[in-house]
Amino acid sequence: MTAQSGGWKNYRFPILILTGVVVGAIVGLILGESATVLKPFGTVFINMMFTLVVPMVFFSIASAVANMNSATRLGRIMGSMMAVFIATGIVASSVMLLALGIFRPLDNVQVNMDELPEEQEELSIGDQIVGAFTVEDFSDVISTEHMLPLIVFAVLIGLSANLVKEKGAVFRSFLDSGNEVFMKMTGLVMYYAPIGLGAYFAALIGELGSQLVGGYVRAFAVYYPVAIVYFFAAFTLYSWLAGGVGGMRRMWANILAPAAVSLGTGSSVATIPSNLRAAKRIGVPDDIRETIIPIGATIHMEGSCLSAILKIAFLFAVFERDIFTPQALAIAVLIALLSGMVMSGIPSGGFLGELMIVSMYGFPPAALPIISVIGTVVDPPATTINAAGDTVSSMMVARVVDGKDWMKKEAQASDGADLGESA
Repeated sequence: MTAQSGGWKNYRFPILILTGVVVGAIVGLILGESATVLKPFGTVFINMMFTLVVPMVFFSIASAVANMNSATRLGRIMGSMMAVFIATGIVASSVMLLALGIFRPLDNVQVNMDELPEEQEELSIGDQIVGAFTVEDFSDVISTEHMLPLIVFAVLIGLSANLVKEKGAVFRSFLDSGNEVFMKMTGLVMYYAPIGLGAYFAALIGELGSQLVGGYVRAFAVYYPVAIVYFFAAFTLYSWLAGGVGGMRRMWANILAPAAVSLGTGSSVATIPSNLRAAKRIGVPDDIRETIIPIGATIHMEGSCLSAILKIAFLFAVFERDIFTPQALAIAVLIALLSGMVMSGIPSGGFLGELMIVSMYGFPPAALPIISVIGTVVDPPATTINAAGDTVSSMMVARVVDGKDWMKKEAQASDGADLGESA
């Protein structure tokens, strides 16, 4: 009886969220465009998540850095994080290339290139870097539109509070308290998730369902199966590498809730609170999860790497060029990594990533709307992989930083905390 209760406790909330999503999708298919009347109920949930995410990112990162015992540990966490992000991005890119090479689903594809995109202001590389990591005014930091500057600011605040030692004790306590408060607030908002996501999905399917078929059905047919296989196979492998069989079990017991939230909201940033909750339940140490997950939501994009490769291959098929040459493949992986890790942090980064694809391969400007449509079609599963991959990556970083027994250490600390709360 106890085992059954524990199993239900672990899966209860993800099941409720997924049920809401499925019911919403069915309602959208049945009612069609009339289902858009439910959209305000979903927008309420999304707005609450976006409102919550800025202070949560600030307090989680700042408190984690402020309470680190040494700069050496921070360096190990950041170094391990970048290694994991790059490695998983390369794996994701290679998986999509392998699938395209084996099945050749895009041969003889044809699309309409009559519509051209609106002209965009070109920015120099220097301006892009400045815009990615900094803002002109403090008020601009407090915005979901400037997540990388917010992360940089939070890291510097936490580091400063750490370096002033005793004089910063009160401020560090404030950061810790703020982190706990916003984690609790996340729990309260998530009670509304099954209803909010269900309503949002009903409106989304009702409004866009007819657009999911047509000239881009090949991209749909390629990406979704590969994304599903990657989600289950790669994340199972990564969690096993991080924590063995126990790591796999913990990951799958907790990953479905953030996966559903990311699928419904279409935003890795909006999924940060849910991801932090999942990583905490898995047992990822505080300073690791509160550093990796917010940063990962901005620069770690495995799903975007998959879609970048698909966009490149799609253009090669349209313009009758062979992507399976050493040079083309190398550039494809490089662009996928840049699109997933660098361009994601820049405003309009999706467009800049697509512009990079077109310019580096010498495609005409008319190619831009083609891949823009593909990006829209594959965005839901791409975002889900992006967001869920952050939690799995935090497990791998914990394995590198704290060794193979990181789960046991954190489990003992968690058990002690649970006993204290029960008392």
